[in-house]
Amino acid sequence: MAVARSRVLDLMKVQCRIFNTTFNPDRLRTGNKILRQRLRGPTLAQYYPRRVVTIRDLRKAYPDYEVWDEKEEERLEHVGMLKAKGKGPPKKKRTAEESKKFAGKKKR
Repeated sequence: MAVARSRVLDLMKVQCRIFNTTFNPDRLRTGNKILRQRLRGPTLAQYYPRRVVTIRDLRKAYPDYEVWDEKEEERLEHVGMLKAKGKGPPKKKRTAEESKKFAGKKKR
């Protein structure tokens, strides 16, 4: 003896109401399992240390004051030395013709 589908659906509705689950008679993929899980964002945010104020941030906040950044000065000095030796980064091409000029030449 088979039970009518409407009776089974009524039973499923009551069951879902009692056990606090979603009623899904068509068994569609709703993502409810993922949505019920705890959020991971706050835990991940606590894992990484808070961002420390940098000298660049101080320069942006107080443009009137002169702030000296030792690491940036060393980097600029190093880049200047490399440019003097001819080992610096190549200049950017300003037009399409300049970039096409060197595109076809390859070393073998």
